[in-house]
Amino acid sequence: MAKAPSSTFTCTACGAVHKKWAGRCEACGAWNSITEEAPLSAGGAKALSQRGRTIPLTDLATEEDPPPRVRCGMDEFDRVLGGGLVPASAILVGGDPGIGKSTLLLQATASFARNGVKCLYISGEEAAAQVRMRAQRLGLSDAPVGLGAETNLRDILTTLDAERPGLAVIDSIQTMWADTVEAAPGSVSQVRAAAHELVTFAKRRGVAIILVGHVTKDGQIAGPRVVEHMVDTVLYFEGERGHQFRILRAVKNRFGPADEIGVFEMTGGGLAQVANPSALFLSERGQAQPGSAVFAGIEGTRPVLTEVQALVAPSTLASPRRTVVGLDSGRVSTILAVLEARCGIPFTGLDVFLNVAGGMRVNEPAADLAIAAALLSAREDVALPPDMAIFGEISLSGALRPVGQAENRLKEAQKLGFSQTIAPERTKIEGIDGMQVRKMSDLTAFVGEIFGAG
Repeated sequence: MAKAPSSTFTCTACGAVHKKWAGRCEACGAWNSITEEAPLSAGGAKALSQRGRTIPLTDLATEEDPPPRVRCGMDEFDRVLGGGLVPASAILVGGDPGIGKSTLLLQATASFARNGVKCLYISGEEAAAQVRMRAQRLGLSDAPVGLGAETNLRDILTTLDAERPGLAVIDSIQTMWADTVEAAPGSVSQVRAAAHELVTFAKRRGVAIILVGHVTKDGQIAGPRVVEHMVDTVLYFEGERGHQFRILRAVKNRFGPADEIGVFEMTGGGLAQVANPSALFLSERGQAQPGSAVFAGIEGTRPVLTEVQALVAPSTLASPRRTVVGLDSGRVSTILAVLEARCGIPFTGLDVFLNVAGGMRVNEPAADLAIAAALLSAREDVALPPDMAIFGEISLSGALRPVGQAENRLKEAQKLGFSQTIAPERTKIEGIDGMQVRKMSDLTAFVGEIFGAG
């Protein structure tokens, strides 16, 4: 059995630790200042028997200045970070292979460097010559960025400690290896150890660290999920290979709002910022067609209008297909069930295809009504008015529930030329000139007014 930790004797005057009690402390000479203290832990041989220092405590009312931020000049990137880069922060960026993570971070690093931040870019996947070729293609060769190609974590930390940059980009965390861990690079042990060392270094030295992470087939960052808990901010770079749009989404941010998005367009000269994503997502929308509905959504703090497209066709299969792109397939199945159970509109024997135009992904429950409108429009072969925007959450009873930030949704729709909106009945909306708001109490009333009896 492991020996239980014994008591220690500590001097209350100087904090010196003694093996036994004595009348006089040999360290400071104080008399009758040695007291016996019980161990901090009652565990085994490796229990915490030695006392540490007292942590300074503050109350909840203590006011502190907000953390300073450094803006890189790319407004979409700064928006997702919460207003700029916070010193000593750790950021994890994930995305599919070839989606443009390295291009985005090289452009952001060059922008920070041009604004006076000392930046280092450490590549573990590409040689320095390959990164320089990309920088030349993007027109970033004149940016004062320190470039290195290395995977040895010890050498990287030594370089960062010597250079003391304001920002360091590690591309990628799966290629880093620590010689203290007996495992292959990319394994769970190596990824966890490398991330822990880099994040700890960032906090201790005041260096902002951006880690690039690979993703699995399910779209999750590969490696242990504990890496996401170590860092301050987790960003996902999303997009479809067939579309030029790219979405940078914050799923966790200790220094700003989560679910904030930045929209970029992939061009021959790199990633270009999109100041008005709603206009871009609706730019290819032509005349009113059956199966099309415009959803007025909110992504983080920004209103974004997207087009939900649906196609309903007779199926020759025993189990009709349900193909969903850019939406939650479980949510779509629930809406189909509510339409059949509450409104008497069956989709049995019909193939259903749903898509969000432009490669956008919508996770907001407020899109329920727009999805239902697109499905009914496709099924009945009736086009919705081209100047109509729709939002609202559908409950299992068929009632329409109000959603937040309704005025921001309406203002964005009005700015893009929409003159009428369908919204839940209890939505709190102030008067907006030039915008007709038609409020519906439940899904049955919506179907009856827009599509007739069904």
